[in-house]
Amino acid sequence: MKAHLHRRYHFSASHRLHAAGLSESENADTYGKCNHPHGHGHNYSLEVTISGPIDPRTGMVLNLAELDEIVRREVLERFDQSNLNLDPAFKHQVPTTENLNILLFDLLEARLPQVALEQVKVRETSNNSFDYAGEKEIRR
Repeated sequence: MKAHLHRRYHFSASHRLHAAGLSESENADTYGKCNHPHGHGHNYSLEVTISGPIDPRTGMVLNLAELDEIVRREVLERFDQSNLNLDPAFKHQVPTTENLNILLFDLLEARLPQVALEQVKVRETSNNSFDYAGEKEIRR
């Protein structure tokens, strides 16, 4: 029997959207106010969705304390109250929320081998959220 678990976390970080390969005017046109030289911040919400069989001994897909510890160590300690532009993962990449989503998925998937990481969802604002479910083959 497979079940899905959704768990939400919160962190705050700043970033500036600016691509090195674009001119100043192209960056301004592409990213608008998000290209401000001093950056801007967000109160992010991260939703992690995992799935797996229900352990008949515990009745759980995964112990929430274990998931919380992994997210704390891999995500919250690294990104909360940080400037994403200064993170090594974004040295050659624009720290858009789409790119952040992929990074978070990859960090968590590597630490959750006993369950399937179905997706991560990052809510940037009340109007913007982004989902990423890994590199799965698209069937038509």
